[in-house]
Amino acid sequence: MNCNQCPVLCGADREINAGACGVSGVKIAKYYLHPFEEPPISFKNGSGCIFFCGCSLRCVFCQNYGLSRNTRGKQISIKQLADIFKRLEDAGAENINLVNPTHYLRHIMGAIELYRPQIPIVYNTHGYETAEALKLADRFVDIWLTDLKFIDNALSVRYTARRDYADFALPAIKYMAQKPLKMRADGKMLSGCIVRHLILPLAAYDSIEVVKLVSTLPKSVYFSLMSQYTPFGDIENYKELQRKITKREYDRVVAAVRQYGLENVFLQDFDSAEEGYIPEWDF
Repeated sequence: MNCNQCPVLCGADREINAGACGVSGVKIAKYYLHPFEEPPISFKNGSGCIFFCGCSLRCVFCQNYGLSRNTRGKQISIKQLADIFKRLEDAGAENINLVNPTHYLRHIMGAIELYRPQIPIVYNTHGYETAEALKLADRFVDIWLTDLKFIDNALSVRYTARRDYADFALPAIKYMAQKPLKMRADGKMLSGCIVRHLILPLAAYDSIEVVKLVSTLPKSVYFSLMSQYTPFGDIENYKELQRKITKREYDRVVAAVRQYGLENVFLQDFDSAEEGYIPEWDF
């Protein structure tokens, strides 16, 4: 089957050849109970994260560079993926968290046909999604956990392989924002949408535009502002990315969060930029 699961529409037969994402078949780098997602996602026992390999967006600063560039990982079958769902559930996972799932959508749907988890399913995406893919995923997704990386396409051109990131991400996020919010009384999220944004060096101006955009979404949407940018990846030719964000950059964006009246917000502390947030890959 020719693969058109992401906006690149490369058409590769990914059972035989790698697509624009750099992978064929199903390949994962790790699965485990992850304690460092947003509080209503990790909750008490940790989120049952499955880290998929490859990525068609190819951000130069990717904090999971080895994973996204397919230099790590292990090939598994759809049956094994379904078994992992069950294994994480049995281990007490608060949810099944599909990290970087876009180019595996049909594989994931096949695994869910074999075993549908009895806990919420989280679609943890970079936001570069087609409307068609989101409608398919919406059949099984309980929680959208999406990045909004940039609004300024000049940043997308500079830092990714896709100049049209915002052209797809903005309508995708508006679609995901319609997911009804369901929170248990103890603070665990059962359904809803969380929009994440990572502040980048010299890009606070765009982060403010992201905050402004999020302020127009339904009030039920949570916003997660991340300050954890750590120089990583293929940034030798990007001098501005070879440092962490400054306190001034962080404060400007936090001030915008207040200015635009965002209510459901997770704010990382300014000193969160450390490699401890980058998992060690098992395979």
